[in-house]
Formats: sequence, structure tokens, C-alpha cells
Amino acid sequence: MYKLFKRLIDILLSILAMIVFLPFFIPLAIGLKLTGEGYIFYYQDRIGYKNKKFRIWKFATMLLASPSLGSGSITLQHDWRLTPMGGFLRKTKINEIPQIINVLIGNMSIVGPRPQMESDFLKYPEEVQAKVYDVKPGITSLAAIVFRDEEKYFHNAIGDPHAFYKRVISPYKGHLELWYQEHLSFKTDVLIVFLTVWVVLFKNSDLPFRVFKGLPTMPQELRT
Repeated sequence: MYKLFKRLIDILLSILAMIVFLPFFIPLAIGLKLTGEGYIFYYQDRIGYKNKKFRIWKFATMLLASPSLGSGSITLQHDWRLTPMGGFLRKTKINEIPQIINVLIGNMSIVGPRPQMESDFLKYPEEVQAKVYDVKPGITSLAAIVFRDEEKYFHNAIGDPHAFYKRVISPYKGHLELWYQEHLSFKTDVLIVFLTVWVVLFKNSDLPFRVFKGLPTMPQELRT
């Protein structure tokens, strides 16, 4: 029953978001067209519901060839692949707004586990890979809130950032996404939407851990 209700809410919120954002789209599109490589949107294959691939929409924030340059799927602090507007769009999460199109299409939800590139999906432990997309992926998620400033965790990491991601970050992300499924409810989704906005405004806040009791314990390497 909640699955149908969630879909209706997704459609209504997506339409509302498109109406609200429309006045800001034209100047943003012009800015993106005149900077970087001139791309407005970026499309990329991601792993989605029941581990099937789909194409995600985003505003372009990095060089088009970024997946094959530098640190690949991992974005580091002050990443040289970011476009002139890219840093701001990623920091404010505005780059994620085009995913409301994915929500309207039906291959994403407003709230759900973040869809990963295949290379990052394979870094999840096998038990996470088997279950994480038993629900539709979302524009925002519990893991996205906790890792709203993911780049900072690589600053003090020793060695290959991909090895650190697979060993430390990815397992914890996966356990957060599974925790969400175990506590799936309208209340949980509303709180995640609220906290998504909250951590953009107050990025160092620990409110998510105070709102959601009993979250998986953060690995020591991530406690900065």
C-alpha cells in the first residue's frame, strides 16, 4: 500500500519541483552553456531497481570524460575536473535537480538508496549488492545525507582512494541504505527530505544521528 502512496507523492512533488525551479532554469542553462564544455545536462548509466541499469539525469558539473580521467568515479576536494560552475552546483546539490525527470519516468523516487555507477556498485559487499535496490533508488537518501561532503573523507586517506572507498566508505554507505529499507515509512521519508535541506544549510550538523536512533556505527577512519 505504501509503495503506491509513495509513487503518487513522487509524481506530485516532482511536478511541483519542476514548476518552482522553472524560473531559475534559463539563467542556469545559459551559465552552463557558456562555461565548461558547454553541456547543460549529463547523462550516465546507473544501477537501479532490482539491479537493472537506467540513465540518470544531472546538470553537467565535470568534464565529460571525467569517468576515465583522474580519480574516475571518485570526486576529490578541489577536483581539477570540475567545471567553473560545477563546485557550486555540487555543494548545493542543485546538480541533482534534473533527476525529477527520472522520478516522473518512474525509474527513481524522491527518497531511496542513491543509484551507483556499476564500478561503485561492485564495491558494495555482496550482501548489500543483493538487497540495496529492492526499492527504487532516490534523489536523496540516508547515505547521501551522512556523506553530504564525501570529498573530505579522502583528504587524509592513505593510498589509492578507490581502495579506501571499497574498504571503508562503500560498506558503511551500504549498511545505511539497508537500514533505510528496514525502517521504510512515510515518516522516515519526510525526515530524510527535511534533513537533506538541513545538511546543505548546516553541513557539519550531527542532527541525522540524533533524529535516527540506532544507525550503523560509523567506522573510525571516517570520524573526523
